[in-house]
Amino acid sequence: MMAESTAGNPAQKEGLWSMVRLGLVLTAYAVVSCAVLALVNTFTAPKIAMNQQQKVSEAMTEFFPDSALVFETVTDYTPQVVGAITVDEIYVAKKDGRIVGGAAQVTGPTYDQGTILVGIGTDGIVTGLKFLKLTDSPGFGLKASDPTFTLPGGMTFYGQFAGKSAKEGFTAGENFDAISGATITSVAVSSLINEGAKNLLAYFSEKQEAQ
Repeated sequence: MMAESTAGNPAQKEGLWSMVRLGLVLTAYAVVSCAVLALVNTFTAPKIAMNQQQKVSEAMTEFFPDSALVFETVTDYTPQVVGAITVDEIYVAKKDGRIVGGAAQVTGPTYDQGTILVGIGTDGIVTGLKFLKLTDSPGFGLKASDPTFTLPGGMTFYGQFAGKSAKEGFTAGENFDAISGATITSVAVSSLINEGAKNLLAYFSEKQEAQ
């Protein structure tokens, strides 16, 4: 006996149409969702960028409080990319046209993901550290950016780096204290600082040689 064709089987035709209809519905949802996300991004992206720039400006003023300084974004240097760590931007502080310090905005993996701004003078001394973003675990990794959390010595995690030389790099337990229970975040942040410092110091050296 010959099998019935799909054309002569209403149940099979209905099943096929249901699959096609489901595919069309899912495609429509995907298109609408993408359109909505694109629209939201169009309105929110400028505001996010403006807020980020505001944070950078405030941080630079904290790192280099001299009112006679001028802050500029570096456009003549390309930082190296090391693994998943990227130096997003480099800023410099100038006085009478001469660079007296700068800051590196660095992004990379922590326990999750983080972006920091580390300020360093031309002598290699850290002038400050600010978190622009940190998405680590609440109660553990987020202590790194928490102004209410202090280490046994009474300083915040990020505050302990100010005044220390970045020339030799930072190593947990040697020249900075890790957060108990958040060692991964602590070590990762030091890697971000080290990468930012390396590129800042290289840029300082390059400009000093050119003068």
